Amino acid sequence: MTIRNIVLVGPMGAGKSTIGKQLAASLDFNFVDVDQHIVNQAGADIPWIFHKEGEDGFRKRETLSLQQSLLHDHTVIATGGGIITRKENVKLLNQAKFVVYLQAEVETQFKRTGKDKNRPLLQEADPRQKLAELMKHRSPLYDLVADLSVSTDDFSVKEVVNTIASHWQGLA
Repeated sequence: MTIRNIVLVGPMGAGKSTIGKQLAASLDFNFVDVDQHIVNQAGADIPWIFHKEGEDGFRKRETLSLQQSLLHDHTVIATGGGIITRKENVKLLNQAKFVVYLQAEVETQFKRTGKDKNRPLLQEADPRQKLAELMKHRSPLYDLVADLSVSTDDFSVKEVVNTIASHWQGLA
């Protein structure tokens, strides 16, 4: 089996977009941010999509975006934190190999996302508690699809990129 793409999964604030861009540049790959792809396709931001279509509507758009992104070779794909909540997406991720789970502790996630108004699931009285709830539910799902897990808590973007790239090159 030829491994064509690298898919980054993990919670909000783990660094999927930032790391994905730099990883793609270091490997001379294309880069797709699933959330940004959805925004471009919809012509509206994620909070608006959540408001008008609900989370289910957004998740359907997310599945379509993932399917489209996986059609291209030599692409680093940064997914949204909730991508693993739909069975269709888990199936796509299991077929996509090479999937990297970018791990981040709840406190790290909160520091990186706590005041971000573009994250509809965090627009609650206690975003830290919401992040903890999401982690409890989603962490086992990330583990199920991951071929490699890398913590982003105490490592620089460059260190994480180098770790992923070295694993990738060992597979290629």
